[in-house]
Amino acid sequence: MKINLIYPKWPKIKYQTEFFLPPHGPVCFAATVPDDIEICFYDENVQEIDITKNTDLVAMSVMLTCQIPRAWEIADQYRAMGVPVIFGGIASMLHYEETLQHADSVFLGESDRHFKTVIDDFNKGKLKRVYDYFDDLPDTQLIGSARRSILNRQLYNYRGVQMVDLVHASRGCKFNCLPCCAPFLGGRKFRPRNIDLVIKELEGIDNNRLFFVDNSLAQDAEWTKELFRAMIPLKKKWISHPIKNDEKVLDLAAEAGCWYVYQAIFNTSDYTRNKIMRLKERGIGVEGTIVLGLDEHDEDYIKRLVDFLLEIDLDLAEFTILTPYPHSSLRRKLEQENRILHNNWEKYTSEEVAFKPAQMSPEKLYELYHYSWETFYADCCQEIKMAKLFMKVLAKEKADGTYQERKFSRRANWHTSGKGEKIKS
Repeated sequence: MKINLIYPKWPKIKYQTEFFLPPHGPVCFAATVPDDIEICFYDENVQEIDITKNTDLVAMSVMLTCQIPRAWEIADQYRAMGVPVIFGGIASMLHYEETLQHADSVFLGESDRHFKTVIDDFNKGKLKRVYDYFDDLPDTQLIGSARRSILNRQLYNYRGVQMVDLVHASRGCKFNCLPCCAPFLGGRKFRPRNIDLVIKELEGIDNNRLFFVDNSLAQDAEWTKELFRAMIPLKKKWISHPIKNDEKVLDLAAEAGCWYVYQAIFNTSDYTRNKIMRLKERGIGVEGTIVLGLDEHDEDYIKRLVDFLLEIDLDLAEFTILTPYPHSSLRRKLEQENRILHNNWEKYTSEEVAFKPAQMSPEKLYELYHYSWETFYADCCQEIKMAKLFMKVLAKEKADGTYQERKFSRRANWHTSGKGEKIKS
C-alpha cells in the first residue's frame, strides 16, 4: 500500500525572512503509520506536488488555518481522480465541519495508537467519515521518535546554513492564553514525555540544531530541570518557546545548549525587562513575539511597546496581528461582541485584520502593524539580525567541537530512502 503524505503551502508574511523548517506534524504522523506502508512525502513549501493517481490514499497534514484552503484545493483534485483523501492535523480539527466537504475522512486527535485502525478500515473498504479520538489522548510514555527519514534535508537550509530539526519533549498546555487554541494543541493538561525516550530521539537526529516545539517549557520546573540535565552531554544547540523564569532552570538551559527562545511580550513591565535580561546574561538570545490589537492597545500603547523592545535590546522581534482562530477563547469573545469581520481563512495569516479592534479602526491597527516592523528593524534588517544569531551558534559549535560543515544543493531528482520512502530532492 502507498500513501501520499502532503503538507500544503500557505501565504507567507511579508516582513519575515523566508526560510523553511522541516515540518513536525508530518514526521510525527508518519511514525504512527505501519512500517509496511510506503510513504511519499511532499512539502509544497519547498517542492511541487506530483498530483497523480499513483497512490492508494492521500493524507493531508494541515497545521495552520491559512493553509486549509490550499489543502481543500489539493484534496478536491485527488478526489476528482477517484483517490480517497483523509485529513489530520491542528487546522483539520479546527475546521473539520468544512473539511468534510473536501475529504473522504477526517481524523480528530493524535494518531498515536489509532492510525492502524484507519488502515484496517481502509483495507476493508469501510473508511469512516470521522475518526474522533480528540479526547482519547495517548500515554506520552509510549510516544517514540518521529519518522524523519521521509524528509529530504537538502531542501531545508537557508543560504547554505543547516536549519533546525523540530522535536517535542511534551504535549499539551495548562495555560489558557487568549489567542491560543490550547485544547487543539494536545489538550489543556501538561503531558511530559519519558525523558529517556526524548534523549534517545535527540541522539538519533543527525543535526546539532534543534527547535523544541513544546507549547511551553515553563509548565513544570522539576521536569524541565531533569530534561536539561539529561541534555547537557549531547551538546545540542536548541531553540524553544518560553522557559520558566527561574534562576536554576535558566542556568541549566544555558548549560544544556539553549541558543535562543521565543518569548511572548505583552507589556513594558519590570518583570518583562528582567526576564529578558536574565536570558541574555546567560548568552541566550531572545526573539520577542508581540501580538498587536489587544483590547488595551491604543496607538500610544503600541508605539511605547516598540520603543521598549528597542530599549531592552531584543535580538529579534516578530509582530503579529491578533487573530480570532476558530475554537479559541478569543474567537468566542469576539463573536459574542459581533466583532468578527470575515472568515476568509487564507487571510488568517496574523498579518491581516479580521476583527474590529476595541480602541482603533482596523485600518489604524494595520498601519501600526507596519509601523512596528519598520521601526524595530529601521537600523538593522531582520536578515542581518538573524545572521548574528547564527554566527553566535556557529561560534558555540566550534568551541565545543560539534560544528558540522554541510553543503546543500536544490537538485530536483527522485531517490528512495533506505526504508523505501520516495523523496524528492
